[in-house]
Amino acid sequence: MELIDKFFVWLNGYLWGPPLLVLLLGTHLFFTLRLRFIQRHVGLGIRISLGRKKEGSGDISQFGALTTALAATIGTGNVVGVATAVALGGPGAIFWVWLTGVFGISTKYAEALLAVKYRVQTPDGWIAGGPMYVLQNGLKQRWLAILFSIFTAVAAFGIGNMVQANSIATMLSDTAGISPWLTGAAMAVLVAIVIIGGIRSIARVCEMLVPFMAALYVLGCLAILAITASTLPETIALIVRSAFTGHAAAGGFVGATMMAAIRFGIARGLFSNESGLGSAPIVAAAAQTKNPVRQALVSSTGTFWDTVVVCAMTGLVLVNTGAWQTGLTGARMTSAAFGHLPGIGSIVLSTGLFTFVFSTMIGWSYYGERAIEYLFGKRAILPYRWIWVMSAFAGAVAAVPVVWNFADSANALMAIPNLVSLLLLSNVIVSETRRYLWLGNLEQESAEQA
Repeated sequence: MELIDKFFVWLNGYLWGPPLLVLLLGTHLFFTLRLRFIQRHVGLGIRISLGRKKEGSGDISQFGALTTALAATIGTGNVVGVATAVALGGPGAIFWVWLTGVFGISTKYAEALLAVKYRVQTPDGWIAGGPMYVLQNGLKQRWLAILFSIFTAVAAFGIGNMVQANSIATMLSDTAGISPWLTGAAMAVLVAIVIIGGIRSIARVCEMLVPFMAALYVLGCLAILAITASTLPETIALIVRSAFTGHAAAGGFVGATMMAAIRFGIARGLFSNESGLGSAPIVAAAAQTKNPVRQALVSSTGTFWDTVVVCAMTGLVLVNTGAWQTGLTGARMTSAAFGHLPGIGSIVLSTGLFTFVFSTMIGWSYYGERAIEYLFGKRAILPYRWIWVMSAFAGAVAAVPVVWNFADSANALMAIPNLVSLLLLSNVIVSETRRYLWLGNLEQESAEQA
């Protein structure tokens, strides 16, 4: 097992090295320019997402699709990932996390648009879509679709299930003395109650849970920033300055160069918002929408909320409270920052982490389920759901470093075929955007929808 773990650590060094980071960030920049800075339409996407009425064919509302995607995306990466970026890259990493989110909005828009355009209706009336159908029906490359589905199914069990359950079980054991066996059993039962009902059950829970969990966490961050407001201007200046100069050793911080700030900021930003990974388009395809562009605008707001808002809030809190200088890393650094919220800081953080983890587990269950269905058909769905539930328990009671590293590799391998499809079908994305957005036909019903 140790040798296997070392292999994936070595593999991740290549897969998540400069080539993939350049490809991801380059794709973000390419679509930002090609789509005439689509980010300026984020406000329109937010207004459309708040509509709950049925707007065309699909299984769930546009808001339900957005919150399900956010459920899977807003997770420990927004807390632990940002703290890791700061620990390794210094305060300047926060600037690059934020900037990656701004540019990532364009890629999230592009992949959601293709997912809706090339989605299909199954024989039993459900909608199926995502990069696997884009690769099959758009690029006519079924072998790439199969590879993407395999990587998605594998990555889902790691990053979307076992490591999430393990993180919350470890936190509750450290802070409250709760046995991981009890946490694992509770998580397995809660997950089973939600996912056995399928996408409509998942979407209903996410519509209620995601606004609550995001609001609670952001309000906690705002309260801390209000308490430490006197140093906030200095903190913002430090973040911007360090983004371009690096930062010398200070307190428990060992120092970081400008390149370290860029590298770790971009890497954690990309990992947090999943733009280009190909996961969120799977649920975007199930949305009830009049045309691909409407849902693409809605999906693009997910990156805005996840990285431009939530990750940025975490970063500001970590730097403004001085937690980044304590020498702590990961969740412990964030916990030190929330200690500045008297009496309830630990409760807000624990509640936030628990809801983040739970929502990620139910959101990623749908991604993995769609991948398994593509590979083996509908008969594989129910067994997959029960294996998912059992894995939630196993992840809580077992050490899973190899699973985490394996999932990192699978995530990178997911991104590659998805990015290939985006770039090769960029003309389709531009054409659809011109038809519905630039020519003012956004309310038009698409005759191409299933």
